[in-house]
Amino acid sequence: MSPACPVQLPSYLTTPARLCRAAGAHVMLALGLLVVGSLAMADMPLLKPMKGASKTTKLVDTTDAPDAPARPASGASAATPADPLEQLRQRLAGKLSGVKTSAGAAGPLDVRIVAKTSLGPAAAEGPRRTVVGKARAPSAAAASAGVGAHGAEPHWAYQGPAGPQTWGGLRPEFKLCGSGQRQSPIDIRGGLAVDLEPVKFAYQGSRFGVIDNGHTVQANLASGNHIELGGKRFELVQMHFHRPSEERIDGRQFEMSVHLVHKDDQGKLAVVAVLLDKGEAQPAVQQVWNNLPLERHEETAARVMLDPSEILPVDRRYYTYMGSLTTPPCSEGVQWVVMRHPVSVSAEQLELFARIYPMNARPVQQATGRRILQSQ
Repeated sequence: MSPACPVQLPSYLTTPARLCRAAGAHVMLALGLLVVGSLAMADMPLLKPMKGASKTTKLVDTTDAPDAPARPASGASAATPADPLEQLRQRLAGKLSGVKTSAGAAGPLDVRIVAKTSLGPAAAEGPRRTVVGKARAPSAAAASAGVGAHGAEPHWAYQGPAGPQTWGGLRPEFKLCGSGQRQSPIDIRGGLAVDLEPVKFAYQGSRFGVIDNGHTVQANLASGNHIELGGKRFELVQMHFHRPSEERIDGRQFEMSVHLVHKDDQGKLAVVAVLLDKGEAQPAVQQVWNNLPLERHEETAARVMLDPSEILPVDRRYYTYMGSLTTPPCSEGVQWVVMRHPVSVSAEQLELFARIYPMNARPVQQATGRRILQSQ
């Protein structure tokens, strides 16, 4: 049962009436007093005496309400109540009884109050906020396509359109492949015979893994192997194979070569090149072949140990010069140690590698007056 509204409102003011019945008489009265009070203050004075009237003359409300009935006052106390709140209440009654509105149209003085019974999607989310976070990662499709800061990785090869003659133009990082002045390999001729300090090899049996990286077969070795060269210590990192040999001695090219790559604590490289020629089977090479992976770019961990010293020649005299990596990015500043005497490998071992990589040797580069030393 809805409480009765203490203020009798016209039937056309349906919205305030419903609000009054739903919320109670006190809410409606307070709202009406607030709205009309502000309007009344703007229209002051509220009552005007008629011309020629004495103090006891009847007062007439001058509010624009043509249909409102006149409300006579018998005296000053009746026309002007002493209580300001009572004056506002009477003003409100006059306004509500004298304003006409058409059905469905809101007048300039109407206040529309809408009460929602449920929150919509926008309201349920609360105030909108701008959240600044990390950039979204690229989709899996974009990642699998190999698109990064530099685009797709350019392919390089030993023959064809992406062969050695084009390496320098494939990427800015490869520019030394075309413009470098200390490039490798070279045809070693006229080495200066001097009393060079022997290379101190400190190799031992080590764990290793084999990977076909798309350009060669490579054996990655565990730490614990190193050489001492020119008073510096270089740790053995990996060894890989080329067919035919990249190095030449007095114009002669060998069946294959193996490069043992070392690095010092400052990141400088020293590469020991061992020439391979046809003859007896080589045990260390066979251990690498026995652990070839089934797929490219997947490393196979060997179950046996590999001693790199087994691939070194008995005669360890060598040539040395300053050169570069023989594959992109062709970085220079690499010290090369080329063993003067080759090591034999069997025809079967040569054939096995040739079936994987028939040719993966960079052509010889210009020596350009570099000093080549050879140990006696």
